[in-house]
Amino acid sequence: MARPIWFVKLLKKAFPNVKLIAKLTNIPILNKLFDFLLFKGDNIIYLPKDTVIPIEQNIGKPDNFVLPSQVLEYFIKKANYHWIMDFCICRASMECEDYPIELGCLFLGKGVLDINPKLGKRVSKEEALEHIRKCSSEGLVHMIGKNLLDKQWLGVKDGEKLLSICNCCPCCCLWRISPILDKDIGSKIKKMPGIQVKIDNQKCALCEKCLNDVCFVNAIQKRGKDIEISRECRGCGRCIEICPQNAISLSLFDESYISKSIAEMENIIDVE
Repeated sequence: MARPIWFVKLLKKAFPNVKLIAKLTNIPILNKLFDFLLFKGDNIIYLPKDTVIPIEQNIGKPDNFVLPSQVLEYFIKKANYHWIMDFCICRASMECEDYPIELGCLFLGKGVLDINPKLGKRVSKEEALEHIRKCSSEGLVHMIGKNLLDKQWLGVKDGEKLLSICNCCPCCCLWRISPILDKDIGSKIKKMPGIQVKIDNQKCALCEKCLNDVCFVNAIQKRGKDIEISRECRGCGRCIEICPQNAISLSLFDESYISKSIAEMENIIDVE
């Protein structure tokens, strides 16, 4: 049953307290309850921005090189149902001033038919592709996967038929709570397979620009005279773009990183 508008308004008011709720997932017994109700079966992948992929250091044949956005294009073209939200609930709840609130999530699959029509609209494949491109041009980072939270707050009956594509900013994204969540729950929100972000401290000038609200999971820390990137990194690539010394880079150590991501999603979601 589609969620009524009053429920969505209530959710917006509660959203700013999400970090407090996330801390509760670390309490024994409560963590299992939260996992069952809100995170069970989740598998969410952050896609690096195409602009940070080192094409000049191509892995494999040049004509076979593919970019992270092609994962999105694959599912958009395959899906029979496409839905664009009229707003981003994260940015709307936090009253974001730096990124467009009106650029909401894209949902794929038959599950979109359960969404309240007052929250957005069904669109064509072409409109869905254009929406993703517009989000990219605004500096938003894409996340794709199965997300029980979306099924719950949207009132979708079958979560196996709802693929979420979120367009995230570093300041308001729900998944800023990833490092705070119970370890097993937090691990369901991850970087793409075959991708690693590294920093060369020989190049680093300690300008600390990468420390200023760039990483949405606070994976970048200063340790003495070095900058370190922790395991919390989800590989979005924002820090790479912001570094004036080109000291941060993204490495691809698995040439099948795109096909593995697609296979992972297809194994849990039916978008046709």
